[in-house]
Order: sequence, then structure tokens, then C-alpha cells
Amino acid sequence: MRLALYTGIILAGSYAGLTPALAADPTGDWRVADGVANIRVAQCNGSMWGAVSWEKQPGGRDENNPDVSKKNRPTLGMATLINMKKTAGAEQWEGQVYNAKDGQMYSATITPVGTDQLEIKGCVLGFLCGGETWTRVGPPIPPSTANAMAKSAPKTTGAAPKTAPAHGVAAPAPTTAASKSAAAAKPGQKGAADPVGDICLLPEIAGFAH
Repeated sequence: MRLALYTGIILAGSYAGLTPALAADPTGDWRVADGVANIRVAQCNGSMWGAVSWEKQPGGRDENNPDVSKKNRPTLGMATLINMKKTAGAEQWEGQVYNAKDGQMYSATITPVGTDQLEIKGCVLGFLCGGETWTRVGPPIPPSTANAMAKSAPKTTGAAPKTAPAHGVAAPAPTTAASKSAAAAKPGQKGAADPVGDICLLPEIAGFAH
């Protein structure tokens, strides 16, 4: 059974020059086999996660999800590779994959093949297995410290006194979730042009990790 995973990011160029040392690294941006979207894979609190980061057809919704409350959620930024753990003695990660084509979760593994391919395989109840190969379109991503920093940040006992801006000088703009996401974008990503940024900051992933 071929898993038609719905995932995403715009092609950023060729990364054929990646060295063999990166062969076992599943992180980065990957285009799915049918080219409709890509996923961004990153390590969040010790597990591999993947989320939709670009769609060929913008505005997708998770309409096949059996959970009625999620049918209208955007597929952009949606987690597809779920809490995947390293397999002992192998360059492979095992966990679950969400297939938006049928709204179902499957047991799955991801395995880097060389520097520019990622093999994903999934099974339903241990049988009816199938898979596909994704192509790298973005460089590996360093482990995110965003969630760990948020958990261990020291609590302040009091707010610093506010100073009124000088006459004619605009006050600094307030920090928003969007600006934090843009600031957290990995090297090589273009801030505001990247609607997803650090996937470890996505509520679905950050909430699971905590």
C-alpha cells in the first residue's frame, strides 16, 4: 500500500554537494514522491518530527480527519511524522506517520539513503506495508533548543520599569508569535518568506514534547 503523504516547502535549489558525512541525517526539507508538497524534518527534544512546510496547492485543509474538530485545520504546518525514535544499531527512526489522504495514522520508519533521499515505509497493523522515497531540497537542520529553552527559562520576580520613548521616537513593536517564529527560522530560510520556520515551535509538536 503506497502511502501518499501530504506534506511541504518550495525547492530551494540543488544540494548535490552535501558530503557523505551527512548521509545518515534525516533532517531538512524533503519533497514527497508525487511532488505535491514537501515536509520539514527536525529533531525536537530527542525525537524526529516532520511537518508540512509548503504546498503546491495552497490552502489545504485536513478534511479527511475522522476528528470533526480537525477537519478544517490547515495542512500547512501540520505534523505528519510523529515522535520518531532512533532504532538501536541502525540509521533508522521509528514512530508514526499521519496520512492526510485518508486521515489515518500508521506505524512507520524513515531511513536516509545517501545524502539526498529519505525512504519512508509504513504499515497498517503490521501488514499491508508500503512506502516511497523523498528527495532532499534543503540542508540538514541542527537540533532545536527552542522547547528546552522555553521550559528552563528562569522566572523573573518583577518586571523592569518601563521607560517612555523620547518625543518623536517610535516605541519598539511588541513581540508576537509570528515574529518569534520568523526569528527562529533556520539558516538558509528566508524569515517572513518561510511560513513555518522552526517546526519544534509549532503548537502540535511543542505541546506533545512538553
